[in-house]
Amino acid sequence: MKFYSAQDYQPRLEKMVSILIPELKAVLPNSRIEHMGSSSIAGAVSKGDLDIFIGVSKDRFEESLKAIKTLGFKIKEDTLRTDSLCVLTTLLFNQDVAVQLVRDGSEFEDFLRFRDLLNQDASLVQKYNELKLSSVDLDEAAYRLKKSAFIEKVLTQK
Repeated sequence: MKFYSAQDYQPRLEKMVSILIPELKAVLPNSRIEHMGSSSIAGAVSKGDLDIFIGVSKDRFEESLKAIKTLGFKIKEDTLRTDSLCVLTTLLFNQDVAVQLVRDGSEFEDFLRFRDLLNQDASLVQKYNELKLSSVDLDEAAYRLKKSAFIEKVLTQK
């Protein structure tokens, strides 16, 4: 697994965010749309992918899913899918880009809470970076388990 320092990927992804979020807002005008994931955390090491959070009410979830698909996104296979979360991806940017469609008030709003906690505490970012850099030789499943345990620990301690 390859990881990049913040200065090697964040400026490029910020440009993509400035293009993608307005496109998403055009088809989902009454939704919360926010940059999330490592690329939204100052100084965070990353695999260089981009994640966008879209929060919608329960009654708008399915219609929002259809709207996102009109922009060239497809439901990501082999990932968690519930009535409160749907992950979609696109290859339109020649970049790993994912959108997390999240039902308002669900536990998946923790994506934003985790981002905010790290942006408020540089020591947590340092620990998160150390976790990632020590995971270079792990397979994807082992890395996800290790990362999930860290995220859970941060969320329960704050």
